[in-house]
Parts: sequence; C-alpha cells; structure tokens
Amino acid sequence: MMQDLVDTLNGFIWSPALIYLCLGTGLFFSIVTRFVQVRHFREMWRLLFSGKESEKGISSFQALAVSLSGRVGTGNIAGVAAAIGFGGPGAVFWMWMVAFLGAATAYIESTLAQIYKEEQEGEYRGGPAYYIEKAMGQKWYAWIFAIATIFAVGVLLPGVQSNSIGNAVELAFGSGAMIDTAMGQLSFAKILSGTIVVLVLGFIIFGGVKRIAHFTQVVVPFMALSYIILACVIIALNISEIPGIIGMILSDAFTPMAGVGAAIGWGVKRGVYSNEAGQGTGPHAAAAAEVQHPAQQGLVQAFSVYVDTLFVCSATAFMILITGAYNVHGAGDAFLVQNLAANVAANSPAFTQTAVESVLPGVGKPFVALALFFFSFTTILAYYYIAETNVAYIKRTLHIPGLIFALKIALMASTFYGAVRTADLAWGLGDVGVGLMAWLNIIGILIIFFMARPAMKALKDYERQQKEGVERYSFDPEKLGIKNADFWVKRNAKK
Repeated sequence: MMQDLVDTLNGFIWSPALIYLCLGTGLFFSIVTRFVQVRHFREMWRLLFSGKESEKGISSFQALAVSLSGRVGTGNIAGVAAAIGFGGPGAVFWMWMVAFLGAATAYIESTLAQIYKEEQEGEYRGGPAYYIEKAMGQKWYAWIFAIATIFAVGVLLPGVQSNSIGNAVELAFGSGAMIDTAMGQLSFAKILSGTIVVLVLGFIIFGGVKRIAHFTQVVVPFMALSYIILACVIIALNISEIPGIIGMILSDAFTPMAGVGAAIGWGVKRGVYSNEAGQGTGPHAAAAAEVQHPAQQGLVQAFSVYVDTLFVCSATAFMILITGAYNVHGAGDAFLVQNLAANVAANSPAFTQTAVESVLPGVGKPFVALALFFFSFTTILAYYYIAETNVAYIKRTLHIPGLIFALKIALMASTFYGAVRTADLAWGLGDVGVGLMAWLNIIGILIIFFMARPAMKALKDYERQQKEGVERYSFDPEKLGIKNADFWVKRNAKK
C-alpha cells in the first residue's frame, strides 16, 4: 500500500516535465553564462584552496566538502547501478549531460545563496528560502520551500542513504540471524548497521556545523580518492575494453535498449539525485563559506558537480559495465539484459559490489560497503545541516522552542527506519523529496533570473575585477543594482 502511494506520487513529480526542466534549465544557464563551467575551470581550481574559515563562516574548501558530502553518496554507487539497471547503459550519458549542464545551474543557485546570505547567531546562513524571499519578494513561496526541504532532507532522504549502508553490510558480511520485531522479521546486520550509524550521527549533529565541516573535509576527499583509485585500477586492468564501453554508452543513449524515456528519465533522475544541481541543496553550504565575492563560491560549487558525476559516478559506471555486473529491466519481470541473478536488486549497491568483487575476490564487497558507509554517512550529515538551515529560516519569524531538537530526533529515527526497510520504498521516498525540492528551486531561480539577474551581475562584476588584476576582490550590491543583499551592504559599511 505504502509503495503504491509513493510510486503514484513519483509518477506525477518525476513526469517528463521535470526531466526536461532540469536539462533545459542547465542548457539555458550554460548559454547565458557563456558556459561558465568551461571558461572558468582554472579559476575554480585556484579558488578551491584560497579561502580561509572564520569564526562565523567556513572556508571554500570546507563548503565544497560539506556540499560534496551531500552529493557524493549512495547516488554514486547504488544510484548509478539503478540508472543502468532501469535505463540501460545509455542512462550514463544522460547523467553526464545533466552534470555538465547542471554545473551552470549550480553556479547560479550558489552565487544567489552567497548574495542573499545572513548572519544568524554567529553563523552564516543562506539557501533557496533566503534568496526566494529577498530576490523574488515572495515570502510565502520561500516558506513552502523551507517546509518541503525540512521534510525532504530531514525525513525522506536520510533513509535512502542508510538503506544502502544496511544492504551493503548485509551483502558483504551476510545477513546472519533474523530478528522478530514490530516491523516484522529484520536482518541482524541491518539492525546493527542502523544502530551504529544513528549513534555516530547523534554525536556529530549535536556538535554543530563546524564539527560537520571539519569531519567532512577529512573524510570526503579521502574516501572519494580511495574509491576513484580502486576504480582506476579496475579500469586499467581492462583498458582495452574502454572504447567499446564508451561506444555502448553513446549508442545506447540515442537508440536506448530500455526506451528513450527510460534512458533519459533514469539518467536525469539519478543524475540530479547524485550531483544535486538545481535541487537546491548545494546552496546551503555555499552560503556558509567565507569569501570575498559571491561569484567565487558559485564557481567552487560548479566544480563540485564535476567531481561528483564526471569522476565518481563515471568510475562506478565503468566498473559495472566493464565487468558486466548488471541487469537491465524491461517490462514487468522481463530482462533486456541479464548477467546476474534475477533477485539482485538494481536499487542497491549490489551491482557495484559484484563488479569490484569479480576483480578483487574477498575484498570488493567489504571495500564498497566501507566506502558506502562513509559516503552515505556524510550525506546524512549534509542533509541535517540543510534541514537545520531551513529551521533557522523559519525561526526568524516563528519562534517555536525545541524545533532543532525535534529535527535531530526525527532525522535519527528516519535514518534507522531506512536502514532496515526495503530498497524500493526507501528510494521511492527519496525521489519524492528530491523532486519536490527541484520543482520549487528551479522555478524560483528562473523567476529570479528574469526579474533581476543578480547572479549574472555578480559574474560580470567578478570578471571585470579579474581583468583589472585586483589583489582582493570586493562586492558592492548597491552599485550593481542588486537589492536586499543586506549582509554585503553591512559588511561594506563596516569597512
């Protein structure tokens, strides 16, 4: 019953309209910014390591790590597998496409977050709710986004991450004993992994944003690099097959075995789930960064989309396709391609674990389970930070005691629930959350663009200062005709 309701909701939310809105918005912003994601690639790299944290804000690299911890998660391991399993190899091409175009969208939304950020209780806060209110002038719409986001990242999405951890641990180490509970028979491995995740999660989220930033800036780069190195080893051992794999991805993208709608739909859906461009999650961390100019963090956040999809997702896809560790589902119970047993779930890390295990017997499954633990765990941390930021937005108007504490308890409960439930239900609930946020945020940033173009004005101002060779960048919103950028106006007044 629950699964049917979730599937029906996703049928409306993830209609072709949202698929093409994500692609179309990325293409539009790529054109109007003259492909900022390509022109400023060198500047992105320079900015990544130039910023410093302050008492009120985190560094550009820490903001990147926090947003990457939200991007590099189960979507990179189980999400890629699902895209291939339901959309065929061609879905990988559409993941690449939504990442490349989405980098421009990420620039726009993250620059907006910096322009309209605020200082609250000694910390920088910002995100879509803030820039929708200040740039659009529609507080009611900002509230809808804030409430939807709290529900999405505080209740719906954590379960997807913990579910993949539970499934990976069960597959790597065996289900072991089954335990009778109020939710039916559950595997001991899933209960144990869910309990461990919740305990560690509670320790960190009760420590605040700085603890989250310091944890993720160490863990995310280390695990992402380890995972990519392993993938490169597997690819290098099968280097002769790469041209054929790329050819299969490209040919299947336009003559898809699973149908045009399936390849594009699953590629874009899992692409947005993975890189989050346009979803509205990345801007929350972007707003917390300490930078000289809003465009700087917009460029850094655009770079994070490359890291996520073009590096980590591609690594997973190549491993799965090279080793043939995948099935492609057709109509009903039929398979268009069946290389694995019929009961191997596509909505799980099983394809990836099987791929690595085939090359490194005895090591592959535990390694992917460990990588997935850290990827998914840091994603849950990022979800908490995003939800907390939107609670902080609501508290500006409505002071309800205990909201943050209730959020922490709800997120921990959702995380445990997701760890022990079925993959299809967990992913379905996650898709509802991602889709709701994407609809609200993309419509918002498009309206803001046509109303005032603040992110474009910031980009042109930054490029002007680049040409002048300034040693320290500055941002004067009043001079640029940008209204309600109160944080920057106050900062300039102090100087």
